[in-house]
Amino acid sequence: MNYLEELVRRYPVLKSSKDDIYKAYEVIAESYQNGGKLLIAGNGGSASDAEHIVGELMKSFVLPRKLDKEYVARLVEADADMGAALADKLQGALPAIALVDHVALSTAYLNDVDPLLSFAQQVNGYGVAGDVFLGITTSGNSKNVLYANTAAKAKGLKTIALTGRDGGKIKDMADVAIVVAENETYKIQELHLPVYHCLCLMLEERFFG
Repeated sequence: MNYLEELVRRYPVLKSSKDDIYKAYEVIAESYQNGGKLLIAGNGGSASDAEHIVGELMKSFVLPRKLDKEYVARLVEADADMGAALADKLQGALPAIALVDHVALSTAYLNDVDPLLSFAQQVNGYGVAGDVFLGITTSGNSKNVLYANTAAKAKGLKTIALTGRDGGKIKDMADVAIVVAENETYKIQELHLPVYHCLCLMLEERFFG
């Protein structure tokens, strides 16, 4: 299925973002092809979006994700009973980490160092060249996301922005910026969901279709 064409048909307002959505897909797919992972950050509703994306990538979304035969064999070799159960229930995963989830780390860092640099610290710790950073900010100007984007670029990650309005500062900082054509925060967020669902569907089809 051509998920991108379906997205634009269902949400005509996203037609102007179509090319950038595909570019973002290509960047993430290349990273996964080479053993990379996706790091995602955002504030408020965008923090929930970061977690949502991880949920769609780290387990089956709409397609079954069978494990490869070599891994199944190693599971059974590790323990016949538990390995068989794992082989039956585990699903293929596309590695993704929501940087909003680590409460002890982030609160320690914001208390001890700087509240605006918590995402950047996690990019510094998790990120390696070839990974991808996805920064979600409806204004394009969230400082903690901008700092994380800067740290990601310095570590050799490709960076993608999911934003709205005029794109804000992150539009010119990211390698790819998906700027949805809305101005009010809740309307921007309402369009972000179908955009990242489309990306997750395209990625799942690429690697498990």
